[in-house]
Amino acid sequence: MALKSLIINPGSTSTKVGIFEDETCVMDETLRHSTEEISQYPSIIAQKDFRKNIILDFLKNSNIDVNSFDFIVGRGGLLKPIPGGTYEVTDAVIKDLEIGVQGQHASNLGGILAKEIADGIGKKAFIVDPVVVDELCDVARISGMPECPRTSIFHPLNQKAVARRYAKSVGKKYEDLRLVVAHLGGGVSVGAHEYGKIIDVYSAFEGDGALSPERCGGLPTGKLIRLCYSGKYSEAEMLKKATGQGGFNAYLGTNDAREVMKRMDEGDEQAKIVMEAFIFQVCKDIGAESTVLKGDVDQIIITGGIAYNERVTKAMIERVGKIAPVTVYPGEDELLALAQGGLRVMNGEEEAKVYA
Repeated sequence: MALKSLIINPGSTSTKVGIFEDETCVMDETLRHSTEEISQYPSIIAQKDFRKNIILDFLKNSNIDVNSFDFIVGRGGLLKPIPGGTYEVTDAVIKDLEIGVQGQHASNLGGILAKEIADGIGKKAFIVDPVVVDELCDVARISGMPECPRTSIFHPLNQKAVARRYAKSVGKKYEDLRLVVAHLGGGVSVGAHEYGKIIDVYSAFEGDGALSPERCGGLPTGKLIRLCYSGKYSEAEMLKKATGQGGFNAYLGTNDAREVMKRMDEGDEQAKIVMEAFIFQVCKDIGAESTVLKGDVDQIIITGGIAYNERVTKAMIERVGKIAPVTVYPGEDELLALAQGGLRVMNGEEEAKVYA
């Protein structure tokens, strides 16, 4: 008999909800929250009851009995650095999500909401591969300046999900493969996966690696320092320039890759060079991560929203296809990835990890 799960993925202005029977999504909905609704609350955590009630109302209006779920999974938030995997939501998890041990983000609500609803029906709650997954090898942490160690905050949920998906497609285990995975979204992260661990990654959160639709990526250090001390910008403004107003936004005033491609087709030379630079830089990152694996790469995987654009992926394959075969998995099916993580535990394929 199929296991039924409720999946909760909070975003800044919406809460995505999925209902699964094993790996089959039988219903999903994006519950949107207006600026006026969100602005009533002084913090993200203060939104908890508001979002919980919206989820419960959605289930009731859809004639779904909350007691029918076998387990509940929430999107993991900014916890302490942890290895990848599925974690049961415990008091320690809740505490660090509430205080925002590495910062406040809407995803912090995922585990909290899952736990409250699961406790109410006597079932287990999990989080899966949160953004703080850290499996870096020791040398990957060295940056060149001791005060600025390299960190690991990126897209592990999607990266590991597509890595497992590829492994299954070839009849192998994720833990037996060496892969380079490139996630192309609003932020970009490229990781080296060695036998089930992401031992090195260009960390999207810290502005590492290639430029992206919203982020500047790695910058010439001297120029960046001089700009910071130019007196033109505050610290908050510089952070926004780097991680919201950078990349496509900075050059073209849009974060939509489809719009950039449209402008290219209309003869916009700036759009053309920026898109080519994006492809060029992501491919450099893929090449670099292949050397982390000593050139022994079983497969390169390209994923994320921009991977839907066949012109982009074709251009990337032309650059990196000689390193290893390339598989493209467009999009980022986070609800399914979360459901699969919970299922692996519920089916006894792996044990739930303990957060401490």
